[in-house]
Amino acid sequence: MKTLAVYLMCGAETPELAEAAVEGGADLIELGFPFSDPLADGPVIRRAAERALAAGMRTAACLECLAAVRGRVDVPLVPMTYASLLEAYGYERFAADTQAAGAASLIVADLPAGERPALRRVQLVAPTSTDERLGLAVEHTDGWLYLVTLTGTTGARDRLSPEIAGLVSRARAITDLPLYAGFGISTPEQAREAATLADGIVVGSRAVEVAEAGPRALRDYVSSLRAAIDAAIPAIIG
Repeated sequence: MKTLAVYLMCGAETPELAEAAVEGGADLIELGFPFSDPLADGPVIRRAAERALAAGMRTAACLECLAAVRGRVDVPLVPMTYASLLEAYGYERFAADTQAAGAASLIVADLPAGERPALRRVQLVAPTSTDERLGLAVEHTDGWLYLVTLTGTTGARDRLSPEIAGLVSRARAITDLPLYAGFGISTPEQAREAATLADGIVVGSRAVEVAEAGPRALRDYVSSLRAAIDAAIPAIIG
Protein backbone atom coordinates (compact mmCIF):
# COMPACT_ATOMS: atom_id res chain seq x y z
CA MET A 1 0.00 0.00 0.00
CA LYS A 2 1.30 3.41 -0.98
CA THR A 3 1.64 6.09 1.68
CA LEU A 4 -0.31 9.33 1.36
CA ALA A 5 1.10 12.29 3.32
CA VAL A 6 -0.84 15.54 3.56
CA TYR A 7 0.61 18.89 4.63
CA LEU A 8 -1.39 21.35 6.72
CA MET A 9 -0.33 24.65 8.26
CA CYS A 10 -0.72 24.93 12.03
CA GLY A 11 -3.75 26.93 13.06
CA ALA A 12 -6.87 26.87 15.20
CA GLU A 13 -8.75 24.77 12.64
CA THR A 14 -5.91 22.31 11.99
CA PRO A 15 -6.94 19.52 14.39
CA GLU A 16 -10.34 19.25 12.70
CA LEU A 17 -8.76 19.45 9.25
CA ALA A 18 -6.22 16.76 10.13
CA GLU A 19 -9.02 14.50 11.30
CA ALA A 20 -10.83 15.05 8.01
CA ALA A 21 -7.66 14.29 6.03
CA VAL A 22 -7.18 11.02 7.90
CA GLU A 23 -10.83 10.13 7.32
CA GLY A 24 -10.15 10.70 3.62
CA GLY A 25 -7.23 8.27 3.67
CA ALA A 26 -4.11 10.20 4.71
CA ASP A 27 -1.48 7.98 6.34
CA LEU A 28 0.75 10.80 7.61
CA ILE A 29 0.22 14.46 8.40
CA GLU A 30 2.94 17.06 7.97
CA LEU A 31 2.31 20.10 10.14
CA GLY A 32 3.80 23.37 9.00
CA PHE A 33 5.32 25.47 11.77
CA PRO A 34 5.17 28.87 10.07
CA PHE A 35 8.30 30.84 9.37
CA SER A 36 8.57 34.39 8.04
CA ASP A 37 10.94 33.58 5.17
CA PRO A 38 10.09 30.07 3.91
CA LEU A 39 12.54 29.73 1.03
CA ALA A 40 11.31 26.33 -0.16
CA ASP A 41 7.64 27.26 -0.20
CA GLY A 42 5.56 28.64 -3.02
CA PRO A 43 2.86 31.33 -2.78
CA VAL A 44 0.08 29.17 -1.32
CA ILE A 45 2.07 27.97 1.68
CA ARG A 46 3.74 31.36 2.07
CA ARG A 47 0.32 32.98 2.40
CA ALA A 48 -0.79 30.27 4.82
CA ALA A 49 2.32 30.92 6.93
CA GLU A 50 1.65 34.66 6.93
CA ARG A 51 -1.93 34.08 8.07
CA ALA A 52 -0.76 31.70 10.78
CA LEU A 53 1.83 34.15 12.08
CA ALA A 54 -0.72 36.96 12.02
CA ALA A 55 -3.01 34.75 14.12
CA GLY A 56 -0.26 34.26 16.70
CA MET A 57 1.00 30.82 15.70
CA ARG A 58 4.44 30.98 17.22
CA THR A 59 6.35 27.87 18.29
CA ALA A 60 4.52 27.37 21.60
CA ALA A 61 1.14 27.67 19.89
CA CYS A 62 2.26 25.26 17.16
CA LEU A 63 3.28 22.74 19.80
CA GLU A 64 -0.19 23.05 21.32
CA CYS A 65 -1.67 22.52 17.85
CA LEU A 66 0.51 19.45 17.36
CA ALA A 67 -0.69 18.01 20.66
CA ALA A 68 -4.31 18.75 19.75
CA VAL A 69 -3.90 16.99 16.41
CA ARG A 70 -2.27 14.05 18.19
CA GLY A 71 -5.36 13.81 20.34
CA ARG A 72 -7.62 13.42 17.30
CA VAL A 73 -5.73 11.20 14.87
CA ASP A 74 -3.64 8.04 15.08
CA VAL A 75 -1.17 8.51 12.23
CA PRO A 76 2.43 9.76 12.27
CA LEU A 77 2.72 13.54 12.65
CA VAL A 78 5.78 15.30 11.25
CA PRO A 79 6.37 19.01 11.90
CA MET A 80 8.00 20.78 8.96
CA THR A 81 9.81 24.07 9.38
CA TYR A 82 13.12 25.93 8.94
CA ALA A 83 16.40 25.96 10.82
CA SER A 84 16.08 29.55 12.04
CA LEU A 85 13.05 28.59 14.11
CA LEU A 86 15.02 25.79 15.77
CA GLU A 87 17.99 28.09 16.23
CA ALA A 88 15.83 30.55 18.11
CA TYR A 89 14.00 27.93 20.17
CA GLY A 90 16.96 25.61 20.74
CA TYR A 91 17.58 22.48 18.66
CA GLU A 92 17.49 19.96 21.48
CA ARG A 93 14.57 21.68 23.15
CA PHE A 94 12.60 21.73 19.90
CA ALA A 95 13.24 18.04 19.26
CA ALA A 96 12.23 17.12 22.81
CA ASP A 97 9.13 19.30 22.87
CA THR A 98 7.81 18.18 19.49
CA GLN A 99 8.32 14.56 20.47
CA ALA A 100 6.53 15.14 23.76
CA ALA A 101 3.64 16.73 21.86
CA GLY A 102 3.29 13.69 19.61
CA ALA A 103 5.63 14.13 16.66
CA ALA A 104 7.04 11.03 14.99
CA SER A 105 9.92 12.91 13.37
CA LEU A 106 10.82 16.32 11.93
CA ILE A 107 11.50 17.94 8.58
CA VAL A 108 13.80 20.96 8.55
CA ALA A 109 13.69 22.13 4.96
CA ASP A 110 16.90 24.13 4.89
CA LEU A 111 19.14 22.10 7.20
CA PRO A 112 21.47 20.01 5.02
CA ALA A 113 22.26 16.39 5.78
CA GLY A 114 25.43 16.18 7.82
CA GLU A 115 24.68 19.31 9.81
CA ARG A 116 23.42 18.67 13.35
CA PRO A 117 23.51 14.89 12.86
CA ALA A 118 22.12 14.32 16.36
CA LEU A 119 18.82 15.89 15.28
CA ARG A 120 16.62 13.03 14.07
CA ARG A 121 14.78 14.21 10.97
CA VAL A 122 13.58 13.21 7.53
CA GLN A 123 16.07 14.28 4.88
CA LEU A 124 15.16 15.89 1.57
CA VAL A 125 16.92 15.27 -1.73
CA ALA A 126 16.31 16.81 -5.14
CA PRO A 127 17.15 16.03 -8.77
CA THR A 128 20.11 18.39 -8.40
CA SER A 129 21.52 16.49 -5.39
CA THR A 130 24.96 15.03 -6.02
CA ASP A 131 25.59 11.33 -5.42
CA GLU A 132 27.54 12.33 -2.30
CA ARG A 133 24.64 14.42 -1.01
CA LEU A 134 22.18 11.62 -1.77
CA GLY A 135 24.30 9.09 0.09
CA LEU A 136 24.63 11.40 3.09
CA ALA A 137 20.88 11.95 3.18
CA VAL A 138 20.22 8.21 3.06
CA GLU A 139 22.69 7.66 5.89
CA HIS A 140 21.10 10.27 8.16
CA THR A 141 17.39 10.22 7.30
CA ASP A 142 14.80 9.17 9.83
CA GLY A 143 12.56 6.42 8.53
CA TRP A 144 11.99 7.59 4.97
CA LEU A 145 13.50 9.82 2.32
CA TYR A 146 11.69 12.87 0.98
CA LEU A 147 12.18 13.22 -2.78
CA VAL A 148 11.75 16.80 -3.96
CA THR A 149 10.63 16.05 -7.49
CA LEU A 150 11.52 19.38 -9.06
CA THR A 151 13.86 22.32 -8.82
CA GLY A 152 12.03 25.22 -7.24
CA THR A 153 9.46 25.90 -4.58
CA THR A 154 6.35 24.04 -3.54
CA GLY A 155 3.15 24.56 -5.49
CA ALA A 156 0.83 22.95 -7.98
CA ARG A 157 2.15 22.23 -11.48
CA ASP A 158 0.41 21.34 -14.73
CA ARG A 159 2.22 18.02 -14.94
CA LEU A 160 4.43 15.78 -12.88
CA SER A 161 8.13 16.57 -13.03
CA PRO A 162 9.90 14.34 -15.58
CA GLU A 163 12.90 14.24 -13.23
CA ILE A 164 11.22 12.06 -10.63
CA ALA A 165 12.00 8.74 -12.34
CA GLY A 166 15.73 9.43 -12.40
CA LEU A 167 15.76 10.54 -8.78
CA VAL A 168 13.86 7.43 -7.67
CA SER A 169 16.23 5.23 -9.65
CA ARG A 170 19.31 6.83 -8.06
CA ALA A 171 17.86 6.48 -4.57
CA ARG A 172 16.72 2.89 -5.11
CA ALA A 173 20.25 1.97 -6.12
CA ILE A 174 21.59 2.77 -2.65
CA THR A 175 18.73 2.25 -0.18
CA ASP A 176 15.69 0.15 0.64
CA LEU A 177 14.15 2.95 2.70
CA PRO A 178 10.69 4.15 1.66
CA LEU A 179 10.81 6.97 -0.86
CA TYR A 180 8.07 9.62 -0.70
CA ALA A 181 7.75 12.09 -3.56
CA GLY A 182 6.54 15.64 -3.03
CA PHE A 183 6.51 19.20 -4.45
CA GLY A 184 4.30 19.85 -7.44
CA ILE A 185 1.82 16.99 -6.91
CA SER A 186 -1.75 18.27 -6.76
CA THR A 187 -4.16 16.21 -8.89
CA PRO A 188 -5.25 12.58 -8.52
CA GLU A 189 -3.67 11.88 -11.91
CA GLN A 190 -0.31 13.27 -10.83
CA ALA A 191 -0.59 11.38 -7.55
CA ARG A 192 -1.21 8.10 -9.35
CA GLU A 193 1.69 8.69 -11.73
CA ALA A 194 4.07 9.51 -8.88
CA ALA A 195 2.90 6.48 -6.90
CA THR A 196 3.86 4.15 -9.74
CA LEU A 197 7.45 5.20 -9.03
CA ALA A 198 7.69 6.07 -5.35
CA ASP A 199 6.49 4.37 -2.17
CA GLY A 200 4.33 7.33 -1.26
CA ILE A 201 3.42 10.88 -2.15
CA VAL A 202 3.25 14.16 -0.25
CA VAL A 203 0.65 16.78 -1.17
CA GLY A 204 1.00 20.25 0.27
CA SER A 205 -0.05 23.39 -1.56
CA ARG A 206 -3.24 22.02 -3.07
CA ALA A 207 -4.26 20.46 0.25
CA VAL A 208 -3.77 23.82 1.96
CA GLU A 209 -5.89 25.49 -0.72
CA VAL A 210 -8.69 22.95 -0.44
CA ALA A 211 -8.58 23.13 3.36
CA GLU A 212 -9.69 26.75 3.12
CA ALA A 213 -13.11 25.39 2.07
CA GLY A 214 -13.36 23.35 5.26
CA PRO A 215 -12.97 19.79 6.54
CA ARG A 216 -15.53 18.18 4.24
CA ALA A 217 -13.87 19.56 1.12
CA LEU A 218 -10.47 18.40 2.35
CA ARG A 219 -11.75 14.93 3.19
CA ASP A 220 -13.23 14.55 -0.30
CA TYR A 221 -10.05 15.80 -1.95
CA VAL A 222 -7.86 13.44 0.06
CA SER A 223 -10.24 10.58 -0.79
CA SER A 224 -9.69 11.30 -4.48
CA LEU A 225 -5.93 11.13 -3.98
CA ARG A 226 -6.25 7.93 -1.95
CA ALA A 227 -8.24 6.24 -4.70
CA ALA A 228 -5.73 7.35 -7.31
CA ILE A 229 -2.61 6.09 -5.56
CA ASP A 230 -4.29 2.84 -4.57
CA ALA A 231 -4.82 2.26 -8.29
CA ALA A 232 -1.16 2.86 -9.11
CA ILE A 233 0.83 0.02 -10.60
CA PRO A 234 4.52 0.07 -9.61
CA ALA A 235 6.84 0.93 -12.45
CA ILE A 236 9.96 -1.05 -13.24
CA ILE A 237 13.03 1.15 -12.98
CA GLY A 238 16.09 -0.49 -14.35
